Amino acid sequence: MHVIRIRATIAGVTPVLGGSIEWRPSRDQAEGSRLWSFIQRHGLRDLDELHRRSVSDPEWFWGAVIEELGLEFYEPMSRVLDTSRGVPWATWCVGGSLNIAHGCLDRWVATPLARKPALRWEGEEGRVRTLTYAELLRDVARCANGLRDLGIRRGDRVAVFMPMCPQLAVAFFAVIRIGGVVLPLFSGYGADAVAQRLNDAAARVLVTADGFLRRGRRVDMKRVADEAVSLAPGVERVVVAPRLADEPPAASDREVAWSALLAGRADTCEPEHTDAEDPLMLIYTSGTSGRPKGAVHTHCGFPVKTAQDMLHGFDVRSSDTVYWVTDMGWMMGPWLLLGSTLLGATTALYDGALDHPGPDRLWAFCERHGVSVLGVSPTLVRSLMPHGDGPVRAHDLTALRMFGSTGEPWDPDSWHWLFRTVGGSRLPIINYSGGTEVSGGLLVGNWLSPIKPCSFAGPPPGIDAAVVDESGRPLEGEVGELVVRAPWIGMTRGFWQDPERYLQTYWSRFPDTWVHGDWAVIDEDGAWFILGRSDDTIKVAGKRLGPAEVESVLLEHPAVVQALAFGVPDPLKGQTVVCLCVTRDPDAAPGDLSRELASLVADRLGKPLRPKVVAIVRDLPRTRNGKIMRRVARAAFLGDSVGDVTALENADVVAEISAAGQAGR
Repeated sequence: MHVIRIRATIAGVTPVLGGSIEWRPSRDQAEGSRLWSFIQRHGLRDLDELHRRSVSDPEWFWGAVIEELGLEFYEPMSRVLDTSRGVPWATWCVGGSLNIAHGCLDRWVATPLARKPALRWEGEEGRVRTLTYAELLRDVARCANGLRDLGIRRGDRVAVFMPMCPQLAVAFFAVIRIGGVVLPLFSGYGADAVAQRLNDAAARVLVTADGFLRRGRRVDMKRVADEAVSLAPGVERVVVAPRLADEPPAASDREVAWSALLAGRADTCEPEHTDAEDPLMLIYTSGTSGRPKGAVHTHCGFPVKTAQDMLHGFDVRSSDTVYWVTDMGWMMGPWLLLGSTLLGATTALYDGALDHPGPDRLWAFCERHGVSVLGVSPTLVRSLMPHGDGPVRAHDLTALRMFGSTGEPWDPDSWHWLFRTVGGSRLPIINYSGGTEVSGGLLVGNWLSPIKPCSFAGPPPGIDAAVVDESGRPLEGEVGELVVRAPWIGMTRGFWQDPERYLQTYWSRFPDTWVHGDWAVIDEDGAWFILGRSDDTIKVAGKRLGPAEVESVLLEHPAVVQALAFGVPDPLKGQTVVCLCVTRDPDAAPGDLSRELASLVADRLGKPLRPKVVAIVRDLPRTRNGKIMRRVARAAFLGDSVGDVTALENADVVAEISAAGQAGR
């Protein structure tokens, strides 16, 4: 296999980052894509010309996207973009009035899509429910009328702390419909984490559920909600939906049963005529320290960017069923709901563990619900690989036409397993990287560009991304900071009640340039790669090292199925490398393997970068959607406070990592 080698100044070494092209679109696939249709409609020659025009004339581009999406305004906008307050505070759809709930639901009910499934849901216990667009709009209207009767008005914050169930989608759209600001919360949070966000947002209402199932065990979500509300005096009412019981008993006078909220309400509810730049959603990022950052998103921002990425990157159309392994408290949850419905597609939701009752649960779900667009994380794929091909082969996955991936950098072995074993070397993996504050992707694949393992085609239209050095000069073939040099419609309108933190986080390095915090590189063929967070950089005796480089080396060893690398203080070198590895045989003697893995890293990356410790552990700390929490692992190893770990699916691993740290320090 031909290998592209890139000079990686981040480490002072030459790691292998790319390889040969594994997938190319057929002529029919390319010419039948929605991206190519958009290019032709606007009289452009190719994707390169579209991208150049999209970043040189953002008013034209985003206006064209809004037209393509068919958004309907109550009051037309006077212009698309206004940067008079400065680029970090750009405003969009100036003077326009629309409610995005109308664009997601109402406009479909007069079309044949009214009878098409908007949602297909399955619970871990096997319950299934389908809601058509007409049925979803009816339930949303009833819920919206109920919330209005509770006194919720335009601009009020309403938190949604629920598992991935149909009532969550109903509540989400209902809050938006009446002009409220929806606050989605991760279903695995503990009481302190929920209360912190409720207080910071000054939420008036919390919508929750009695509980959910996780590997056959009941998780008492209502107990967590009760404790959180006791710490959040501003919450006036708590709405409780039945996920496990028919009608959970009320614990206080301020509780409202879901059935009572909807009972007797009208089936119609006129959407609030919100301004295009009115807040739609307040979604918190976890942050590595300090209080979480509340990213503010608007009716014309997050949804438009989300749908544009789905359209131009993933080629989503109304015939698709889209399932992304996520939670509503993470960006990809709202991304899934808003983007799919704006395009008239079907959203698939699953509430439960994807390895219960067996390792084929994900593939069984995809088969039952005809999933055509499947979004996964590399960590999830790595956890499925040890079960072999059997669970995949047991199910008919012919409805699948593409994969999406986000959350972290790929390693080649897991990328190839998904591509070859699940996709039969036929289905593209549309790699996707951005974030909560971005409303989607800064880098993404598409249906016109060939794909190398682990790579991105580049920035999507409308994103003026570049890789730059420490002085802000563009780089090719060398690792640098991923930046964006112009505003885009989906960027957050700031952090909730903390404008200075927003400016300091993203806009303080270079003038009018968003610094995203990722290391990236562009190879000689124009393929882009993300190498990890720039704030995770390890610096050993003056040599800078990206964790993904170490982890990729470790994952080449046949015994290793997961790997995590980070830096720890060292009195001589400044920092040294620590690695945590999960192996195929957790009961094997770890000593010899640890030394072998340390030598492997030293041989591949250089003797000065030899890890101080390679600890064999049974698992790595991860969230429910598969994101590895590096900061938690590092803090546990060092014996520092790990902070709030309620977002973890497997918080018990913290003690094992702490023990490894005590042994290795």
